[in-house]
Formats: sequence, structure tokens, C-alpha cells
Amino acid sequence: MKKVIGMGNALVDILIKIDDDQLLEKFELPKGSMQLVDKVKSQSLIEAMNHLNYEIASGGSAANTINGLANLGEQCGYIGKIHDDKFGDIFSNDMTKKGIEAILLKGAQDTGIATTLISDDSQRTFATYLGAAVELTAGDLKEAFFKGYDYFHIEGYLVQNHELIETAVKLAKKSGLKVSIDMASYNVVEANLEFLKKLVSEYVDIVFANEEESLSFTGLKPEDALSVISDMTEIAVVKIGAKGSLIKTKDEEIAVEAIMANPVDTTGAGDLYAAGFLFGLSHNLSLKKCAELGSLLGGNVIEVIGPKMDETRWANIKSKVSEIL
Repeated sequence: MKKVIGMGNALVDILIKIDDDQLLEKFELPKGSMQLVDKVKSQSLIEAMNHLNYEIASGGSAANTINGLANLGEQCGYIGKIHDDKFGDIFSNDMTKKGIEAILLKGAQDTGIATTLISDDSQRTFATYLGAAVELTAGDLKEAFFKGYDYFHIEGYLVQNHELIETAVKLAKKSGLKVSIDMASYNVVEANLEFLKKLVSEYVDIVFANEEESLSFTGLKPEDALSVISDMTEIAVVKIGAKGSLIKTKDEEIAVEAIMANPVDTTGAGDLYAAGFLFGLSHNLSLKKCAELGSLLGGNVIEVIGPKMDETRWANIKSKVSEIL
């Protein structure tokens, strides 16, 4: 079995269902985006919603993908930075519980928090205080971190630190790993477009993007964006929500439908899709089966609040995975 290591912003998600979108306007948070906020704004936002029900879960895009892979029985690792505080303990304990070989370096700031605002239509908006996560630097990385792994998965949010992500992919490539990236958010793509294009062309083997992200990256609609991205990398994946996903390589192009689902919250949908897809690749499955596994995991996680699923749901997923295998 092949092994996957991820790297990302180690964050704890505070998941809140909001009654309407007025709060987004009040705090100047464009619906569906990921906005970086400072500690003061993060705390103000949480205080403004303390009358609403909320859930807490360890998160961050790459961490969600690695957690999904670990639940499927894959051997995984993770690189991130936290602080010695209660949220850092939540994040660390979750990794340990899943058997993930976590390299969790310690930062000076508080552990990062992603306040996730879930609208009535299941769309989610992130107000992210990176905290210690942003202290992860290129100088923290060592070639030894990547030894023994086959795939390196990174979240697009990290492209805001050009030196960090470029150093990471170079070390991964030096150790013979395949590199995958989830573009993560359209506004992050827009802000780092030229760097991201260079990164994908030179170092990335697998690209995951949704409709908005692929549009920001290429200026084109999904089908045409898929062709452009596939010319830059080995495997291009464009997720088109309820319509499924499009996958293209130099030799093959397929479309796979999404599974039937009753969406409650789309948090983690793309992350879990990537987990299913990478699980398929690590077992040398066809692109069609990889995408079916992605759809299976992504379709299940949108039926729960947050990016984590309980053991009963995972048992059902693993039964269906066995059928696909």
C-alpha cells in the first residue's frame, strides 16, 4: 500500500449555522470565500454568534484529506504547526487517534481557528485566523519528512507563502513523491495566479479544482478549463458540484456523476473528494474508480455538519469502497 503525507494550515474549525447572510455583510465576508482575519476579528465574530449552536472539529483542508485517507485505512502523515493550547491539543489528539504520523511543530501564536459560517443553502464561508499555522516556514522543512511516502498532498491556501510551498514540493520531488494540490479557494487562486501556474507546470502531478477555482485559474468554464489544466499536469480534476466531476489526462477524459445526497453543509466536500481519489490512485485503480471513490466520500460528508463523519457512516462508506475495489 502506498503512503500519503499532507501539509497545510493546522486549524480547528468552529462550525456555525447562520440564520441569514446579514452577518457575512456585517463582517465583510464574501459568501463562499475564505478570508484571512486577525485574532481580534476572529474573536469578535465568535462572540457575535455565541447565541447560535456550534461544533468544534480539527480541520484545515489538507488535514481533512489526510483524515479521510486514514479512516479508509491508508498510512498517512501530516506536517503543520500548532501551539500548546486547548485547540492545539484537540488537533493533535485527533491526528493521534487516527494513527496519522503527524509532524506538528510548535508556534508562538495561538493555534489557528477557521470560523466556518454555514448558510441556509449549505454554502460555507470561512473567516480564518491562521495563528501558529502561518508560522510554518521553509526553514522548518526537512528532506527526512518525506522519506517513505509516495504522495504529497498540499492545500492551495499555502500558496500565499511562496517560499514554503516551493521548498516543500522540491523536497517531495527530490524524494520521488507525486505531488497533488487542492486549489482551495477562488480568491486565493486569483491573488497568486502567476505563481500558482508556475508551480503547477513545474512540480504538480495532480490538480483538484472546483468550478470557481478553475475559472479563476484559466478564465474558462469547466470543460475548457479542464483541458488547459491537463496540459500543465499529469491528472486534472474539475469538480462541478451536484453534476459530479471531470477528469483528464494526456490520454483519457471522463465524467463521473455525483452520488445522490441530502446536503446539509458542504464543508470538507472537496477535501474528502481528494481523499477518495488519492486512495484510488494509491491502489492503482482506474481514473473512473478513483473519481467514484471521490464522489462517494464527498457525497457523504455534505450530509453532516463539518468535515468529520461518525464511525457508522464510515463503516457504510468502507463497505461501498470494497465494492468499488
